[in-house]
Amino acid sequence: MAAASCKRGSNRNTCTASASPLQRASCYRCQRSWLFLWTRFCAPSTIFPLVQLAIEPFESRLPSSFIASPPLDSLRRVGSIHTMSGWGSWLKGDSAAAAGSGAPAASGSNFHAITDTVSQDALFGPLQASDLEWTCAGGFTTETQTWYSFLEDGSFATSQIIHSAVGLWYPQVQMTFKYFNPKTGKKIWKSVNVTKFAAPPSAGAAGPQGDKRSSKAAEFTVLFTTTEAGEDKYTITANLDADLQLSWSFVRPAATQGWKLGAGPKGGFSYFGSNLGSPEGYVIHRFWPVAESEGHIISQGTAIDAKGKGMFVHAIQGMRPNLVAAKWNFANFQAQDDKLGRVSGIMMEFTTTPDYGSVAEGANARESLTVNIGSIVADGKLVAVSAATRSAGSPASEASRKSNSFARHLDPMLDQDTGYQAPQAIEFHWQAPLLDSASGKGDVDHKVEAQLKVDLGKPYPSSETHGLVDKVDVLAEIPYMVRKLVNYVAGTKPYIYQTLNPATLTLTLPEQYAGAGKGESTSIKGTLFEEHTFISG
Repeated sequence: MAAASCKRGSNRNTCTASASPLQRASCYRCQRSWLFLWTRFCAPSTIFPLVQLAIEPFESRLPSSFIASPPLDSLRRVGSIHTMSGWGSWLKGDSAAAAGSGAPAASGSNFHAITDTVSQDALFGPLQASDLEWTCAGGFTTETQTWYSFLEDGSFATSQIIHSAVGLWYPQVQMTFKYFNPKTGKKIWKSVNVTKFAAPPSAGAAGPQGDKRSSKAAEFTVLFTTTEAGEDKYTITANLDADLQLSWSFVRPAATQGWKLGAGPKGGFSYFGSNLGSPEGYVIHRFWPVAESEGHIISQGTAIDAKGKGMFVHAIQGMRPNLVAAKWNFANFQAQDDKLGRVSGIMMEFTTTPDYGSVAEGANARESLTVNIGSIVADGKLVAVSAATRSAGSPASEASRKSNSFARHLDPMLDQDTGYQAPQAIEFHWQAPLLDSASGKGDVDHKVEAQLKVDLGKPYPSSETHGLVDKVDVLAEIPYMVRKLVNYVAGTKPYIYQTLNPATLTLTLPEQYAGAGKGESTSIKGTLFEEHTFISG
C-alpha cells in the first residue's frame, strides 16, 4: 500500500500542523521533522533535539518501511552504526549516564555553574559582537536564535533558527514559527528544514559582508544591522510556505543593554565534567531583555500587524541534551507601565541530572543542582542581573546561594496526560544587586527584588489549564519502536508546557535607584509567556 502523504504546501521541506502523526510518520520526506520535535515547539530553555540523539546518525540510511514498521534487523543495525563514534555502548544502555544511575565517577563537583563562578557585583557581562555570531559548531551541539513578541492585539509570535550537529554527520538547520491569538484561538505553526544555510551570508547577499550575526538560507534572510542611534536590529524575511510569509524586525533600544552572565569570552558558560581544561559539555545563554518588533506576518493572504514588545536570546548547548538537565523553567514578562515605562523580567532556570552536580562528604551519589539566571528592566534600562544556585532537593524555605532567585512550582497535581506532577501555579522571584549602568558593577548592599505569581489552573484536563498554548509530548509523533529506543537509551519522557497569561510583576527598587519608583514597590501589569519542561523524573 502506498504511504500516506502529509498535507504539504508548495515548499517540499515544510510539514504542517494539520497532517496527522500517521501521515507524517509514513511520509518519507517528513522523516527529517522527527529530529526537531524537541526544538520546534520550544523556547530557549528546551530547544535542544532529544529525538535527534537516537535517530539522526542512522535515519538517513533507513528506508521508509522502517518508519512505519521497523524490522528487527533494522534495530540491530542501529547499534552497530554507532560503534565507530562511541555511541554503541550508549545505545545499548550500558553506560552510567544512559542508565541514569547518578553514581559519581569522582569525588567533588563535576558541574561548574556560571552562577557560582561570577561574584555578585560582576554579574553583568556586556554583549560583544562575537557573542551574537553564529558558531555553527560540530560535535553534539545545538545552537539557536529565538525572537519573541507580544503583539499589540494580545497575540504571541515567535521565530526560531536551529542549527543542530550530531557527531560527524552533516548539521541540520531549521526555521520555525509559532503564532497564537488567545482571543480567537487562532494558531499558526510552521517548521521548515532549510537549505543552503550560510552565516555570514555569501557574497552578493544583502547586508555587511562577513558579519556572522546575519544568516541566510534559500527560505529566509536574517540581517543584523546597527543604526546611527546605536540600536541593534534584526530584520527577518522568510517564505515558509505558500500560506505563510514573514517580514518583521526586532530592535534593541540603545538604552537597554543586552547581557550574559559575567564579562569576557568565558562569560555565561556553565561547564559539565570534572576537568575544566577539557569539559564534557557546556550551556550558555545571551539575552536582549527588551526588543521592539514591527512588520507583518502574512498568513493565508492576510496581514497580521507584528508591532509588539519582546525579547531575543542566543543559546548554545554543547552536549547531549539528555545529560544536561532534568527540568527547565523559562519566564518572559513584558510590560509598558505608566510610572516605570518599559519593564521586563526574564528568567532561565535548569536542574541538572543526577549525573552532574556535587557530592557531599560521605555521600555515595551526586546531588543535582539548580541554576537560575535572569534580569530586570525598568524605565527601559537594565537595572539588575540575577544569578543563583541551589541544591535541587533543598526545601522551599531554604534560600538559594548568593541570591534568593528561583522559579517555584506550587500546588502540584498529577497530570494524567503526562504522568508528571505539574504545577497549578508558578512563582518567579528575582533578587539582584542594583546595577550601575556606567560601571557595569552591581551594588551588593542595595538589592532589586521582583516577584510574579501566575495561576495556571489544573494541568488535567488541558481545557482547565489557563492560557495553555501547547502541552507537547515530544516523542508522541515518533513511530513506536523508535520512541521506545529513545526512552531506553536516554531514560527520558519529555513534556513541555507553554502558557500565555496576563500577569502582575511586583518590583521593589532601592532608594539608591536614580529614577521613578525608587524606595517603593510597584505593581506592573503585563504579559507573561512561561515554559516549564519535564525531561526525566
